[in-house]
Amino acid sequence: MAAYVGARCGSGLINGLRTSFKCLAPVKLAAVATAVPLTHRLADNRCYSVGHQSVKERIDSKRRAALAGGGQRRVDAQHKRGKLTARERVELLLDPDSFVESDMFVEHRCSDFGMEQDRNKFPGDSVVTGHGRINGRLVYVFSQDFTVFGGSLSGAHAQKICKIMDQAMTVGAPVIGLNDSGGARIQEGVESLAGYADIFLRNVMASGVVPQISLVMGPCAGGAVYSPALTDFTFMVKDTSYLFITGPDVVKSVTNEDVTQEELGGAKTHTTVSGVAHHAFENDVEALLNLREFFDFLPLSNQDSAPMRESHDPSDRLIPSLDTIVPLESTKAYDMLDIILAIVDERNFFEIMPNYAKNIVVGFASMKGRTVGIVGNQPKVASGCLDINSSVKGARFVRFCDAFNIPIITFVDVPGFLPGTAQEYGGIIRHGAKLLYAFAEATVPKITVITRKAYGGAYDVMSSKHLRGDVNYAWPSAEVAVMGAKGAVQIIFRGKENQAEAEAEYVEKFANPFPAAVRGFVDDIIEPSTTRKKICRDLEVLASKKQMNPWKKHANIPL
Repeated sequence: MAAYVGARCGSGLINGLRTSFKCLAPVKLAAVATAVPLTHRLADNRCYSVGHQSVKERIDSKRRAALAGGGQRRVDAQHKRGKLTARERVELLLDPDSFVESDMFVEHRCSDFGMEQDRNKFPGDSVVTGHGRINGRLVYVFSQDFTVFGGSLSGAHAQKICKIMDQAMTVGAPVIGLNDSGGARIQEGVESLAGYADIFLRNVMASGVVPQISLVMGPCAGGAVYSPALTDFTFMVKDTSYLFITGPDVVKSVTNEDVTQEELGGAKTHTTVSGVAHHAFENDVEALLNLREFFDFLPLSNQDSAPMRESHDPSDRLIPSLDTIVPLESTKAYDMLDIILAIVDERNFFEIMPNYAKNIVVGFASMKGRTVGIVGNQPKVASGCLDINSSVKGARFVRFCDAFNIPIITFVDVPGFLPGTAQEYGGIIRHGAKLLYAFAEATVPKITVITRKAYGGAYDVMSSKHLRGDVNYAWPSAEVAVMGAKGAVQIIFRGKENQAEAEAEYVEKFANPFPAAVRGFVDDIIEPSTTRKKICRDLEVLASKKQMNPWKKHANIPL
């Protein structure tokens, strides 16, 4: 509790919660208890019968019951797990007093298995929906309430989510889903499954129209996992959130594998192994505060330009440290993040999927206050080679940026695609083509900086001039060639003597930026220290860029 209130106050976002965890439900239920006869109250102090109340009293009673969720006992259980309630999450995520709730009085319509009884009726059902503001910008939100039937999805629950998703598309605003659900509500049978399909359809229709973000803060299993999978970004909370199609018990019965929930679908699994999730946070509070920060990088819809924010970092700032950051030895590694942090505004870089496919770096930053997407090979991991996972990671990020008018800056140091039977059998040709496709299809401003190696087909793939790159730079350390000097010499001068001299000759001729520059494949060879200055200038020029692809129903990316 102290961590929650402290974070809320200390961040300057909200002046504390209106009530503490301990007094939250009792305070809101007190008026209900005094207004309703004893015979209409249940053990947990919630009331369901309103026959002796006026219309206004009935409205107030329902509203208070909705605010109480599943009752104090279940709220306490949620807190003991280290989790916030659905309403506490919404309050922490949004600006103070900005949340406008919708469908607070909606209840499920199931009449089977005793569900029609008053004790099984909860105003608002198992999800809180509405819209609000994050740093003054409109956003639609739904937050599943685990204290009501374990957050399970009913027809009414799905209806509420679909309504705010439709509204979000109508007005052009992002959708954030806070997932904490046990899955489909079994008592409702196929109606619950239909509700999932209704949500999936809207996820697909909204894709590329408004940004969609899923924050998984509890269990999410079975068919429910496909909604986060269809959204643009999926974040998780460590130790409390799980994503899997089938749980450990089913896995054990079918494959005889012993696996825990955490191993099967925990945050670590999905941020390091599967690539399903884009980031994981320590707890609910950290996740929600980081989500507020992340939201600032995104436009509200595909009709808006990349967001602008106030920046006190001079656009013409020189960075002398970049002149010596690339080692003289071409086989020696360096950290691409050092280059990215030095160039972007105020060293503020929100990395996406930092623990998955580490041989490529993607994320959001600002240049002269304007949001940009950053893509860069990471020489520290696998020498920056492209492989299956890094190609898919990069392609999805590039396509998001292109869909939402965010300029793309690419830093290239790539010796090629990773060789080996595992990659070939896994389909590196098909998956590598995804990254090529994404860069070629993109019509947003594209600026590329070759810092060192740009070898073979990987040179083409990494936003080269040939894929409609707008501005392509090379540093003096750049090497644009079919392959490295040693390998090339072994092929060209196979069986001949003086291979050392031949290698030196090859390096002199090809292992430098001049062959590409004289052919116009790079626009300029620049001093590394001037990189930020030139990129900021180019972004200003390209702000009015207009480029269209040929009309088509849709393209056929190699999935």
